[in-house]
Amino acid sequence: MLPTSKKEMVALGWDEPDVILFSGDAYVDHPSFGIAALGRVLESMGLRVGIVPQPNWRDDLRDFKKLGKPRLFFGVSAGAMDSMVNHYTANRRLRSDDAYTPGGRAGQRPDYPTLVYTQILKRLFPDIPVIIGGIEASMRRFTHYDYWQDKLLPSILIGSGADLLVYGMGERAIMEIARLTGKGVPVNNLVNIPQTAFVIKGPASTSDAFAETNGSGDTIRLFSHEECLGDKKKYALNFKLVEEESNKLQAARVIQSNGNSTVIVNPPYPPAGEKELDIIYDLPFTRLPHPRYGKKGAIPAYEMIRHSVTLHRGCFGGCSFCTISAHQGKFVASRSERSVLQEVENVKRMPDFKGYISDLGGPSANMYKMQGKDMKVCARCRKPSCIFPVVCPNLETSPAPLLSLYRKVRAMPGIKKAFVGSGIRYDLFLGKLDQASYRDYARELIKHHVSGRLKVAPEHSDEKVLKLMRKPSFGLYRKMQALFDKINKEENLNQQLVPYFISSHPGCGNTEMAELALTTKQMNIRPEQVQDFTPTPMTLATVIFYTGINPYTMAKVNVAKTRQEKTGQQQFFFWYKNEYRSQIRAELIKMGRKDLADQLLNFKK
Repeated sequence: MLPTSKKEMVALGWDEPDVILFSGDAYVDHPSFGIAALGRVLESMGLRVGIVPQPNWRDDLRDFKKLGKPRLFFGVSAGAMDSMVNHYTANRRLRSDDAYTPGGRAGQRPDYPTLVYTQILKRLFPDIPVIIGGIEASMRRFTHYDYWQDKLLPSILIGSGADLLVYGMGERAIMEIARLTGKGVPVNNLVNIPQTAFVIKGPASTSDAFAETNGSGDTIRLFSHEECLGDKKKYALNFKLVEEESNKLQAARVIQSNGNSTVIVNPPYPPAGEKELDIIYDLPFTRLPHPRYGKKGAIPAYEMIRHSVTLHRGCFGGCSFCTISAHQGKFVASRSERSVLQEVENVKRMPDFKGYISDLGGPSANMYKMQGKDMKVCARCRKPSCIFPVVCPNLETSPAPLLSLYRKVRAMPGIKKAFVGSGIRYDLFLGKLDQASYRDYARELIKHHVSGRLKVAPEHSDEKVLKLMRKPSFGLYRKMQALFDKINKEENLNQQLVPYFISSHPGCGNTEMAELALTTKQMNIRPEQVQDFTPTPMTLATVIFYTGINPYTMAKVNVAKTRQEKTGQQQFFFWYKNEYRSQIRAELIKMGRKDLADQLLNFKK
């Protein structure tokens, strides 16, 4: 384990660390936990890395001082989740647990830890650079709408006082920062590192030095923070520009003024190659929580993934409510078979392993090895999704590499079952079942890799809502259900297809929710995996929620905003519960839809 205390540091013979990483999560030395991955990557460079997990920000701040000063810099991340999603429900109610804390205890991190931790470190150690990253910082690098404060906030760089921000998957950027600072280059001179953002004093124009340091000289100037505050349309247009640049292979530098400062956001690194990804996942992770937690209780998020293996990063789905492609990238980066099989061997050696891999997955489990057939075509594309509204003809969707990997894992001695716990995109194979490899993949998945329940995400049944979500027609889900049932019957299996649904998504009203409820009733589905839409920074759906405008068409969109509107929509998921019957009937009759009320509520227990 990397040291988390002065005692552990002394035991290693260190007089000082080179880098100290602060995290809002408990320290789990597993590649699925970002701070652990960054720590191991920096360690592989020969650096001495300390980790301070969930420091106490309420007392005399001893946790922020206990490892002393780092030789190079502090790194700060709120953790694997946005802290506000971690803390609050979609109705802004405080949650009673935290999956990234021992025993699931709540209250072990502040709201907005990136801001809080950085401000403390800057106050205590004003001469030491602070680099921020993780999903909380990444999604807040520009002016953004904050649902919990219900207002636009400036870039997190402005409020935190951080020296640099690393966005997206940060291994390459943090290594370059460490390499250059290790040579004595001041952090304020690091203006050209891809996938980083920083602040300069004064306004910046596209003709100044910062506009020209990008290799192509391309720079996009967004509407300023102040302009966004005064005009929601300008904020919406900003998002469109940022999303389109994020989806390009060769992006421009993006700048945004804020008062007398300017945020400079460098373009990202190219998608990681197989060898590069393998190097990260081949690092010597113990795959365990730090021993310091002892008898404090299990860490729920770790329990879910302790015997899982990540196959790839990135997602080209482009769902309008999801931050995965914005954070991990649209282009999928996959590991080699060798690296994946070696990690399975490592999992097999864990003392508590009983023969079951809980997940062979990724952001979308079946995108392994999928990319453009002709990358020159991809280089000209800026679309947010490769599979909406239709699957791109340039996208290689062959499941053959994944099928081969599944079968090799399944054949390994000591493996009883290797499940797919991540969600899948059924639109990647349902349209090609006339081809043997796609049929073989579907049967292999359903017969051998379902732990009783397979998760899929139709999200809604209304075509207008699905279009705003960038999701395929609900008719495709019906086709998936039929295929799933057919294979289960043929293989004599008793498994469930578990659909995920969302209420209160922009464009969805009570009529659409009632029709979704009626559709699920007719299909004999009583939804379990449901959620109320939660606006999070840097998603299309959140921009529409705040502005009431679709940035791509500038058309107005109806949005459920109040708690009453949101809970009113969510109740339709539970049409079969007596406590909701009278409310649902009254609402539908008020809407002039007695026909829907009669169809939905006229049922026998």
